Amino acid sequence: MAKPDTVFTCQACGAIHPKWTGKCDACGEWNTLVEETVRAVVPGAMAAPKQKSKAVAFVDLAGEAEPQPRLSTGISELDRVCGGGLVPASALLVGGDPGIGKSTLLLQAAAGVAKAGGVVAYVTGEEAEAQIQSRARRLGVADAPVRLAAETDLRKILDGLKSLKPDLVIVDSIQTVWADGIDAAPGTVAQVRACAHELVRFAKRSGAAMLLVGHVTKDGQIAGPRVVEHLVDAVIYFEGERGMPFRILRAVKNRFGPTDEIGVFEMVEAGLQETPNPSALFLNASGERASGAAVFAGVEGSRPVLVEIQALAAPAQYGAARRAVVGWDSSRLAMILAVLETRCGLGFGGRDVYLSVAGGLRITEPAADLAVAAALISALADEPLPKDCVAFGEVALSGEIRPAGRTDLRLKEASKLGFKAALAPPQSGKGSNAVRIREIARIGDLAALLAPSNEGRDGRWKA
Repeated sequence: MAKPDTVFTCQACGAIHPKWTGKCDACGEWNTLVEETVRAVVPGAMAAPKQKSKAVAFVDLAGEAEPQPRLSTGISELDRVCGGGLVPASALLVGGDPGIGKSTLLLQAAAGVAKAGGVVAYVTGEEAEAQIQSRARRLGVADAPVRLAAETDLRKILDGLKSLKPDLVIVDSIQTVWADGIDAAPGTVAQVRACAHELVRFAKRSGAAMLLVGHVTKDGQIAGPRVVEHLVDAVIYFEGERGMPFRILRAVKNRFGPTDEIGVFEMVEAGLQETPNPSALFLNASGERASGAAVFAGVEGSRPVLVEIQALAAPAQYGAARRAVVGWDSSRLAMILAVLETRCGLGFGGRDVYLSVAGGLRITEPAADLAVAAALISALADEPLPKDCVAFGEVALSGEIRPAGRTDLRLKEASKLGFKAALAPPQSGKGSNAVRIREIARIGDLAALLAPSNEGRDGRWKA
């Protein structure tokens, strides 16, 4: 019999250490190493198989089987992010901050599939059955034929699923499930890895769509080993600010669809409500435009989204100037400020700069550079931009404004919401009768256009 051995596994990143050191050398976290029992493997030795196995059968790449139809959840925003619905025999991992609405979203999706005639199993390890039933009554989906169970034992869960033969399985959450064959506490790396592997294996063999809920760390990453994200077919994050009613569903991995689509929801008393036109939510309803505010015409996947970017440049009071960003990349803000100071002579060195994307949306598109620059210039000059104008374009280090893709889609959305003008890079087209384009070739052209008359780069433009 092999001699048992022990290793120390980091609960933050999954790295394995031969001894306890207090700090994980892989991720730098302290007090995350937990002792786990493994079996020592003798080099060069291999256990003899109990019975002769069959050789692997290979097939042609073209294949002959018809693709199975996707499973619609009845929530168009969720189906959009998944690529058109849930794929049978697939596994999807959903992550998000505590209280953001993951369980609410999945319960509504389970009810939608069940009402359409699908067999749905909802397994919860965090709440009692009565709590889920109470939430279902509040959401108005208590009459949906969803099969509910409160269980954390993996063996019992798999036995119940095999007899039920569901079309959709929801496990909330993977950190609460434990396997009796693993000598570790629930939620540890070994348990999460083993349980996720067995659940994904069940989904592939049975043809059921599997939705796993995952906790997130303080950095916003899904807790547990990264191997779980490699096991599943799609990873979706549910984002949003706790004080705002808007929620963003974003795919960061998807084997069956795009990874740049987003779904927008609004949290109301009766649950999550779909938002087919998110641009109207992220813009100022009054139509007034204060100084330091610019509207960015962006594209998320196949959907155009107009969002307001707000900037504030205040005199620094205590030593070094402060830079604070919400909803955008802080390093990209530093780059835009450096370009404005170097290419336009605008002084931000002695000012605290605050930048925020309204509505809790996070922007990753480089085409937001021009809108951010316009908001910063407006804040520094204390002059509002025209309220019927949008902006988009990428700013290079040389000060050149580079073209952005999907111009027609951006302008069409702007026209639909009543905007009349657009600040855009050259070669963006001639616009339309509804939206006229003002071409901005270099960042200096933007500063000259937005500068107050007869002041140029003097007076209030200097820090």
